[in-house]
Amino acid sequence: MKELDPAESGWCVWVTGLPGSGKSVVSEALQELLSSRGVRAQLLSSDGLRKVMTPKPTYSIEERDIVYAGLVYIAALLTQNGVNVIIDATGNLRRYRDEARRRIPRFMEVYLQCPMDICMEREQKRARTYHAPREIYTRALKGKSSTVPGVGQPYEEPLNAEIVLDTAKCSPRGCAEKILKTVEQLETQKRNNALNITMKNRKHGRR
Repeated sequence: MKELDPAESGWCVWVTGLPGSGKSVVSEALQELLSSRGVRAQLLSSDGLRKVMTPKPTYSIEERDIVYAGLVYIAALLTQNGVNVIIDATGNLRRYRDEARRRIPRFMEVYLQCPMDICMEREQKRARTYHAPREIYTRALKGKSSTVPGVGQPYEEPLNAEIVLDTAKCSPRGCAEKILKTVEQLETQKRNNALNITMKNRKHGRR
């Protein structure tokens, strides 16, 4: 099967941040906002994927390597076939997200900044877990878990995220609207670039 031209491929938005920063609710709000405008996007959750790949997760580095490799592989395949993708995943090590950027031409990273105390409060109070384990910060602070990003494990902040949002000040809907605006800008830029390339090729007699 012939792969789509990069200009025709789907885009991928990776929503990253500490547990409790609002990744799942923002990703869901973005998907709903896109749908209301007639744009379809597949939501991929690392916690949802773990339910299939590692039903009894240990959250070891080796296990995370496998889960994130699978997540990026699926996202790359979908975008190659014209499907837009929203990744809802902490991706605590920068190399996980960098690999997605390397493999997916139309990629953008969204970093949700949020103070640790607010993340902890949200994790403790939230009714929906979105496939994530409950009370991860409580367990970490009691010494019962050493695998929580930001506490027992590092969370490496993005260095070149296309979008940085403060979810302590911005609502999930507001964040989704800002992400959508950036997606539309990048889409316009890419279409213009593709058009310029086509015009140059025609000028030089290339097809």
